[in-house]
Amino acid sequence: MNPELKSLLLQKAKELLPSIIELRRHLHQHPELSFQEFETSKFIKDFLTRHQIEFEANWVRTGLVASIGETKGNPCFALRADMDALPIVEQNTVDYTSANHGVMHACGHDVHTSCLIGALLILKTFERELAQPVIGIFQPGEEKLPGGASLMISEGLFDQYQISKIIGLHVQPTMKAGELGFCPGQSMASSDELYITVKGKGGHAAMPHLAVDPIVATARLITTLQELVSRNNNPFSPSVLTIGKVNTVGGATNVIPDEVKLEGTFRAMDETWRARAHELIQKICYETAQANGCEAIVDIRIGYPCLVNDEVFTAQCKSVAEDLWDDALVKDFPARMTSEDFAYYLQKVPGCFFRLGTSSVDGSKSNSVHTPQFDIDEQALFTGMASLAWMALNVK
Repeated sequence: MNPELKSLLLQKAKELLPSIIELRRHLHQHPELSFQEFETSKFIKDFLTRHQIEFEANWVRTGLVASIGETKGNPCFALRADMDALPIVEQNTVDYTSANHGVMHACGHDVHTSCLIGALLILKTFERELAQPVIGIFQPGEEKLPGGASLMISEGLFDQYQISKIIGLHVQPTMKAGELGFCPGQSMASSDELYITVKGKGGHAAMPHLAVDPIVATARLITTLQELVSRNNNPFSPSVLTIGKVNTVGGATNVIPDEVKLEGTFRAMDETWRARAHELIQKICYETAQANGCEAIVDIRIGYPCLVNDEVFTAQCKSVAEDLWDDALVKDFPARMTSEDFAYYLQKVPGCFFRLGTSSVDGSKSNSVHTPQFDIDEQALFTGMASLAWMALNVK
């Protein structure tokens, strides 16, 4: 570690913090849904242009790739941030609350983007210290299948840039601002969407013998699906199946409907079990429906793969972070059953996806992501941008 470089980097991050806070608040106030980040993209392009940071735009329409150093023909160190927001009505009472009613940066992508911009500004200052060029990937559509990561890859991201390593971060409201969390190996689960329709024959609720009740069949189906994980999966391999939505088509207190629609999610930490579970889900649906005189239509929409951090590289990132911050602020973080399309990048090159603490020391601003009250202690922006820049300068 170079103590002088560390001191200069932290000083630069401190100088940038007010402008990065302002930038983050602008992004938070103007959220856009997945693959609709047109104004967000324009704002980032204008900002990078003003600060003389080169970029290539129009990746998956709204995405862009910024660069520090000569990328052509050279291996690149990549930093990634996602830009999209969620369809949530914000309930925070702050000056920068969402001006786009029904859309909110409730997963912290405004924070991710701001940290990446801050890191690029720092790295621009220390460009001569870079062992290899750095690219900043501003990615659309993380919250919506098939995921902006997969689409950027399919458009040739790894063909145009010789990416050797990649790093991403994610807000973590269960950790305090200033803290970082690292999880080597299996870190996040795969995620698939389940859409199931159970078809019966509607009728009068007082005469069920003249109908084929899809609600009873659906009740049995939901119970049986819950046994899929507990009776078929290795208990030492985490897996979750949740039915989150049940709707009838028609129906009332005195009406048996023709059909019932279910929506849910299936998550796993093992790709072999994941494929086997898909087969079992279909088998259970078809046979349970048939046993109750109904028909099942099953649509399993393949989502993101398991996110597997490279163990050696993640250990290096953690060690470098400990060089920058007090060791007590750099923590081990457990694997989670949530999912992330950053996993697609990790199928291509070694990388590290780490956690950025965002709650205040007093415990405020600790509401979970994907809730209307999510917000951050903005000191986290200082930690995030400095950490990304320091890793790009020091991890080999």
